Amino acid sequence: MKWSVIGSANAPDEQERAMRALYEEQADHLYSYVVRLLGGDRHRAEDIVQETLLRCWRRQDLRIGGQLLRPWLFRVARNLVIDGHRRRLARPHEIDGDGWLRELSDDADEIEDLLSSVVVGEAMKALAPSHREALYETYFVGRTTREAAVALGVPQGTVKSRVYYALRALRLALEERGVATHASRPVRAARA
Repeated sequence: MKWSVIGSANAPDEQERAMRALYEEQADHLYSYVVRLLGGDRHRAEDIVQETLLRCWRRQDLRIGGQLLRPWLFRVARNLVIDGHRRRLARPHEIDGDGWLRELSDDADEIEDLLSSVVVGEAMKALAPSHREALYETYFVGRTTREAAVALGVPQGTVKSRVYYALRALRLALEERGVATHASRPVRAARA
């Protein structure tokens, strides 16, 4: 990683030379340490390193040897990471603005499902009792056509036939009630 120090265009004074030396000696080690603390967040790590070195520049004598300064820098960086974490925990959870829309959409879906079930229930009443029983056993109870045949006391082929004609009649009954059906989409067949 390439670190830069903002300096004047004139010849650097002693303080600026010390800051450049601090960057050259400590920035890469400090950056690696902070990235590990932050779980790989490189952008936040860069900010923490910049703030740490800025605090060092403001509060320390930069002419001190780098090895004596390194523990202080690492402690400051660690404290900045901890402070940032605590600050995020203390803030109330931010709402992205779309939450109410999702909740409204979920409510609308529930209402739509309820209305659809009422419409389908009314359309089911228009079916012949034998067709209604076959649909009930295969779709609502979840039985296979073989299990439905045993429950209804009819051959398996009869259950398949009744389900087929019941679905056709149900589609027509729904269309009569103004509900659009997808005739081009195949209807889910009862499980064999």
